[in-house]
Amino acid sequence: MPKMKTVKVIDELKETISRYWGFSQLRPLQDQAIKCVLSKKDSLVVLPTGGGKSLCYQAPAVLNDTATTIVVSPLISLMKDQVDGLRTCGIAAVQLDSSQKPEERAAAEAEIISGRVRLVFVSPERLVGTDFHRLLQQVKVSAIAIDEAHCISHWGHDFRPEYRQLRRLREFFPGISVHAYTATATEQVREDIINQLGLQNPEVLVGNFDRPNLTYRVHSRRDLLKQVQEVIARHKNEAGIVYCIRRKEVDELSALLRKNGVHALGYHAGMTQDQRRSAQEAFSSEQCDLIVATVAFGMGIDRSNVRFVLHTGMPKSLEHYQQETGRAGRDGLEAECTLLYSGSDVLLWKSIMDKSSQDQNADPAFLEHALQHLNEMSKYCRGATCRHRGLVEYFGQKFKDGECGACDICLGETVNVEDADTIAQKILSCVARVKAPFGAGHIVSVLRGENTEGVRKWKHEELSTYGLLKQCDKSDIRDWIDQLVGQGALTHEEKILDSGIRVPVVRLNAESWKVMRKETSIRLLRPMRRGKNEKAPRETYSLPLSDDEKDLFEELRALRRLIAQERRCQPYLVFNDATLRELARIRPSKLENMVRVHGIGQTKLQEFGSRFLKLLVEHSRSYGLRVDNF
Repeated sequence: MPKMKTVKVIDELKETISRYWGFSQLRPLQDQAIKCVLSKKDSLVVLPTGGGKSLCYQAPAVLNDTATTIVVSPLISLMKDQVDGLRTCGIAAVQLDSSQKPEERAAAEAEIISGRVRLVFVSPERLVGTDFHRLLQQVKVSAIAIDEAHCISHWGHDFRPEYRQLRRLREFFPGISVHAYTATATEQVREDIINQLGLQNPEVLVGNFDRPNLTYRVHSRRDLLKQVQEVIARHKNEAGIVYCIRRKEVDELSALLRKNGVHALGYHAGMTQDQRRSAQEAFSSEQCDLIVATVAFGMGIDRSNVRFVLHTGMPKSLEHYQQETGRAGRDGLEAECTLLYSGSDVLLWKSIMDKSSQDQNADPAFLEHALQHLNEMSKYCRGATCRHRGLVEYFGQKFKDGECGACDICLGETVNVEDADTIAQKILSCVARVKAPFGAGHIVSVLRGENTEGVRKWKHEELSTYGLLKQCDKSDIRDWIDQLVGQGALTHEEKILDSGIRVPVVRLNAESWKVMRKETSIRLLRPMRRGKNEKAPRETYSLPLSDDEKDLFEELRALRRLIAQERRCQPYLVFNDATLRELARIRPSKLENMVRVHGIGQTKLQEFGSRFLKLLVEHSRSYGLRVDNF
């Protein structure tokens, strides 16, 4: 592309993004990704959730106003959100899905043939499994975008067989560039995506996996309901997702929360389609702020102001964890991600994986790979290093020097245990002296000198290690055992009882003996003890609002909900929380000043800018607040 033409295109692109989306600048890698689409060069773009992947194919589609971009998306809800968002910005877009009535589908197809539509959203099944591609061959196609591209990889965390058919797009649309987008992909998954889609000499753009606006916390699961309530209490009137491993846990926890006065809805694959749709719509429309769900509540969720994600059990991989926690803070504002785990979670996942592998007659290599992912996740939970660093380095990137300032380790919510090596040696000596493999709970009982039936049965009260740590809290010792496993000084495995029941046990390994011989050192942590009325700190990633500004922010949210109901779209599609916060802080007094606020483009300004302006001016006048506070 000649230099003069390139400069002109970049200027037009900036003007287009400002006019339709209200953005004054692009995020990292967005400009390179957009240039790939404009220059018709295949690409694979890996940007974290909230990193702005959709703009990478939406903006070029608007700029190229004589052609159509095909977007492949796995879920109807994902398509609907994007189509609603584009239409709210004044951009012609349609979706084709199985939920549409024949007349709706016919109307959408007529729009496509007319050439007025800039983006067509379609599922992989409809695009390559029917003759729908023949209709698209009648119009000028400029590019093909594959959203959630990790679904095509066997090694990805959400494999979908129908995605494998997408390689046929080269046959249907020869010469058209193909662009794959995903939030989570290791190097192995990236290579598989390229091979499966047949991308030709693609530009591979991998963004920074760190999400500095997220605060990560990992705690041992002790009193589940109490721990869940503590997180919810930190986020009063804010949106959150609570993930459980099993459906039964979803039903039980959501019922307990409702019993305790929390408006919580459940969501899992065992519910009817109408029940799931009702829960999802209530959450998306801000009629309900809390969902308790299995991972079935996944990619279809695009609410941008989720302020916390809480896992009540360990996810089965760091890819899943990154994807699920990535649903928090998509608007760029602060959010909390708390994970409650237990050693039994590993055993549960192994059982689920074994059964799934047998039922599907899966390749043994696939099961082995899944178990490797599980072990990495377990190691992350038990680790004593910065949570942000652990995630970033897992995905093959270098983390910045120093502390992140946004995880339980770096925030000082844990403290180093004095005499950690001595404590570790006592724990390992106890494991050695009980001889037969026992679970962590039994080791804790022996070390604390407890008079339990299990201890008496094996005469372990006679051991020299009996009561060695009787002054220590039971939960602390349990945590230290997990930390020793995480540091490789103990091995966690399962034992099959005569009854066939599988139970988790710990045993020594070569590293254990190095610790006991004082040839290597161990670091152990315990939670910071807070006073009775002392609470965990709230996140302060963005500039906090004053009390007056908070009141105005809530009024703006109420107006946003009203407009969203009128337009039958999700509230964040009107303006996200980051835009509302900026409006509450700046309080523009004129429409022309509102466009200086991030996220307000010309279309939205014309559609409902005056209603927001009226509220801003009246509130500022009533409370004596300064306006145009730029």
